[in-house]
Amino acid sequence: MRVIKNGFLYQVTFMAKVFPVNCYLVEEEEGLTLMDAALPYCAKGIITAAANIGKPITKIVLTHAHEDHVGALDAIKETLPDIPVYISVRDNRIMNGDLSLDQEEDQTPIKGGVPKKLRTRANLLLKEGELVGSLAAIETPGHTPGSMAFFDTRTHALIAGDAFQTRGGTAVAGDIKPLFPFPAFGTWSKKTALNSAKKLVEYQPKLLAVGHGEMTENPVNAMQKAIRSLEQKLR
Repeated sequence: MRVIKNGFLYQVTFMAKVFPVNCYLVEEEEGLTLMDAALPYCAKGIITAAANIGKPITKIVLTHAHEDHVGALDAIKETLPDIPVYISVRDNRIMNGDLSLDQEEDQTPIKGGVPKKLRTRANLLLKEGELVGSLAAIETPGHTPGSMAFFDTRTHALIAGDAFQTRGGTAVAGDIKPLFPFPAFGTWSKKTALNSAKKLVEYQPKLLAVGHGEMTENPVNAMQKAIRSLEQKLR
C-alpha cells in the first residue's frame, strides 16, 4: 500500500507498480470521506491509512459499482457498521444486480466486474449537484451508466473514478491504452464517456485523481488531448 497526500486528498494505492487500484480519503473538519473501496483484501490498509491520518472515516462514497471500487466495502462495514454509503441513483441498480438499460441509454451491454456477492447496500443515493461534505457530485455516465465524479469545492480537485485513467497515459474511459487497457475493456459506452469527459473539462480542475494511475496537477491540457484522441477514434 502507498499513500500520497495532495491538499485535503490522500491517494491510497494498492499494487502501485503492477495493477494500480486507487481509493481516496478526503479530509473534512469532522473526519474522512472514503472515495471507493478498492479490492476485497484492501480493507485493513484503508482503515490503517485513516488511522495514520488521525481522523475517523465518516462517509463512504462510490464513484461506480465495479468490483475494484466496491471490493472492500463489506469488510469495512463490518468494522465500521454505522457509516453511510453513497452511490448514484443509477448505479445503485447495478449494485443490486440489475443490468437492464433505460430506453434512452446506449443499448450496449454493461461491462466490467459487476459485484455478485456484495452484501452491503447504499443507503444514500446521489444526483447531479448534490454535496457530500465539500464534494459536489457530477453525473458522468459512460464507464457505467451511473458513474459519478466528485469536485472538491475548496481546492478544485476532481475525483473522476474511471471517467479518465492516467496509468499508461491519460485517456477517456473506453479509449484503449496498450500499456493499461483494462478500464477501456470495462467501459459500457465510449460515446457517452466522451460526452462526460467534455463535461468534466468545463470544471477546469486543478488536480485530477482517478481510479487507475497517478494524480495529475493542472490536468486540463492532458484531459483535452485525451478527449481529442477518443474523438478521432470514434469518427
